[in-house]
Amino acid sequence: MNDARHATRDEMPQVAGHRLLRVIGHGGMSTVYLAEQVSLGRKVALKVMLPEALADEVSRSRFEHEARTIARLQHPHIVGIHEVGRTEDGLPFYSMPHLPRGHLAQRDLRGDQPRVAAILRDLLDALDYAHVRGVVHRDVKAENVLFDENERPLLADFGIALRRGGNPRLTSAGLAVGSTAYMPPEQARGLEVDRRADLYSLGVLGWEMLTGRLPYCASDALTMALKHVQDPIPRLPGVLRHWQPLFDAALAKRPEDRPASAQDMREALDQVERRAGRGFGRVEVPASTDASSSARASRLRPRLALAAAATIGIAFAGAWWWMARVTAPPARNAGIDAVPGLPAPAADAAGGVLAMPEAMVASGQSASAEGAAYVANANQQIADGRLLAPANANAWDSWDAAWRINATHADVQLLTARLFDALAEAATAALGRADAGGARAFFERARQLDARRGGDGSAIALLRKRLEAALAAQLDRLLGKRDRAAAEALLASSAWITDDPARRRAWQARVAALPAKPTTPVMPAVAVPASAPAPVEIVTVTRTEYARFAEATGRAAAECGRAGLFGGKRSWRTAGGRRGDAGPVACVTAADAQAYANWLDAQGMGRHRLPSAGELRAQPLQPIAGWTTLCADADCARRMASGKLRALDAAQGYPDVGIRLVRAR
Repeated sequence: MNDARHATRDEMPQVAGHRLLRVIGHGGMSTVYLAEQVSLGRKVALKVMLPEALADEVSRSRFEHEARTIARLQHPHIVGIHEVGRTEDGLPFYSMPHLPRGHLAQRDLRGDQPRVAAILRDLLDALDYAHVRGVVHRDVKAENVLFDENERPLLADFGIALRRGGNPRLTSAGLAVGSTAYMPPEQARGLEVDRRADLYSLGVLGWEMLTGRLPYCASDALTMALKHVQDPIPRLPGVLRHWQPLFDAALAKRPEDRPASAQDMREALDQVERRAGRGFGRVEVPASTDASSSARASRLRPRLALAAAATIGIAFAGAWWWMARVTAPPARNAGIDAVPGLPAPAADAAGGVLAMPEAMVASGQSASAEGAAYVANANQQIADGRLLAPANANAWDSWDAAWRINATHADVQLLTARLFDALAEAATAALGRADAGGARAFFERARQLDARRGGDGSAIALLRKRLEAALAAQLDRLLGKRDRAAAEALLASSAWITDDPARRRAWQARVAALPAKPTTPVMPAVAVPASAPAPVEIVTVTRTEYARFAEATGRAAAECGRAGLFGGKRSWRTAGGRRGDAGPVACVTAADAQAYANWLDAQGMGRHRLPSAGELRAQPLQPIAGWTTLCADADCARRMASGKLRALDAAQGYPDVGIRLVRAR
């Protein structure tokens, strides 16, 4: 195949409605052409995927669906997508504005604190907008920050972005996707990524802008990835020391130690400027003593050396093993079956199975089966009216689990629409009972759902109108009964429904015109819906605590794999490594967890239960995951565990799954 950079006009793909002019970019997955959109006479950048990047029809269809999802991102600091389609040869493409002012890697901003901070704020706004709509970029880097004619930065190339819950974060060969110079540790390992991965990459980018060099430098992709995983966060020169807390947080090795959102990181950026005071201007940044880390080297050499690793594989037989052995925490992927053609995962001294890229050990078929089970659960729960409650089994949790497995699947999309309609019906019905609190709970979840699916706000606007009509009807009923007190209470508790001041004044005038009853009315309570989640306290059970239960009940220990290739079988008594008896118990089954909760209740130690998936996601999950109440099949033989929300064999113990319980207040 000829190098696309030297392609002639005749070798360029044919795209209906476009005249391709020349190649302006070339990567491992695509070629970018400068083209003219004939109908409008405008220049566009047209990105055509290479045949080897999307080899089958399923992957091409998925790419097109995700491109259309990304095309819905309309933000002043995101490069939009004009059109999605296929060339005459059937290759997927999308077109976007042509921005001839270049990209961030071509600019020298070293020491220019105000300009760097302004660019970071714009990019954080863009990421926050995308994250709220369920899209994670996963390849934030200098080359993907373009500038328009007003020198406004725009984040480009969401080409490997995906909605939360999708699962093509790894290639079919088990390769981690992304640019290693900016890649967070979890992405380098091939693990699940979320919005905090983008914040890490933006931290690398901010460091590079300020200092003129990358925080980590290496001559090859694997070494660069390892530096991100295991090297300490470097120190800034003295003139930039007020930035260090921001980078210490953004470049934290563990996602949970980073800012939780782009807004949180923006607040940290504001603190940098406050700490600097009058020192927040352009400063002279001393050159590095390491020639390989000079400004010129950081902008050219790593990118050239790593150009072939824009899509990096840390999964070839020797490299993935070595990386896992050096860096992976124990027991992350415990219970993994051997992959044909590759050596079995080795075990560390603590008995934990070394981490491997998930795509190498998980089949798409099983994920689809799990997703189908959650869809079926959610549909039944909608039919039963269990939308948000009980906490242990409701449609929202089941939908959320299905969404995280594959948000783009047709069945999940249909379920999403059905759940939205059910929430809208429930909110309207609650208002018909004068239960404004209950209506608001359903409305807020409907709004969250619409944001997750990337809605443009029109569905929520229609729902508001529907609720306004229901509120007006309920006020009419109460005023017809001459129940002024109840009408006033309802109106006060439903202020959130409309932001139209004229409408609210009209309602208030009608209520005020009704004479009050001479007797003291009984004020109806504003109902707090059972679905409104109360604050919960989640406790992690230690090995010592579980030992008292096992001794008192004589409960047999579940098996939990072997301690290394030649070790004996593990149980909760031997798992846990250096954490000791004070550390969390592991290698317990879902039945063990439930039995322990029942035993605590029987001992008069309060009421306990297994948490829902949503409750666990709202809590820090380190250092151990826990069983949830959500089932992945009809008979609960497969149960969900926190962390990555894995569906696991409920009768088997796992070295990274213990007991986390909700303690009733």
